[in-house]
Amino acid sequence: MATTADIKNGLCIVKDQDLWMITEFQHVKPGKGPAFVRTKLKNVKTGKVVDNTFSAGHKIETARVEKRKHQFLFKDDFGFHFMNSDTFEQVMIEEQMIGKSAGLIKDGQEVDILFHAETELALTCELPAYVVLEITYTEPGIKGDTATNATKPATLETGAEIQVPLFINLGDKIKVDTRTHSYGERVK
Repeated sequence: MATTADIKNGLCIVKDQDLWMITEFQHVKPGKGPAFVRTKLKNVKTGKVVDNTFSAGHKIETARVEKRKHQFLFKDDFGFHFMNSDTFEQVMIEEQMIGKSAGLIKDGQEVDILFHAETELALTCELPAYVVLEITYTEPGIKGDTATNATKPATLETGAEIQVPLFINLGDKIKVDTRTHSYGERVK
């Protein structure tokens, strides 16, 4: 058991016989009345996000989760398939559990998969902060288009589309921030 003082982003808790992950939290100490913690909880199975408030000192039941390295194999109608590099066991995760980062996963990519320790249930997939991807389609860039903050759409090798600066060309490799789905920098 933990208290509200132990709350942090990514903490997995048991609430109403379901697993919930804390995505955001804020400790609030009003001038009048007791302190409390506002949280956004994401249901691990359904992906539903709800707001919840805990009073200060409230006991919460934490769930033990383990992070394991896996390699992306392929995607089909059922979801994304990953393989543990050490044991060669395969696990499948539905696209809704990966979220918007699903479009940035390429073949052979190393990811961290969170497992519920007691049930061995795969909860979610975490990509590295940045991934290097190649541009497969974009309008041609013009030399000297670096002075403004103007952007244009570009399609990546995974099929995802992001906004890139005007000087980026077809075939360029770029770093993409997986948390914000934004252009990071060009890679040589």
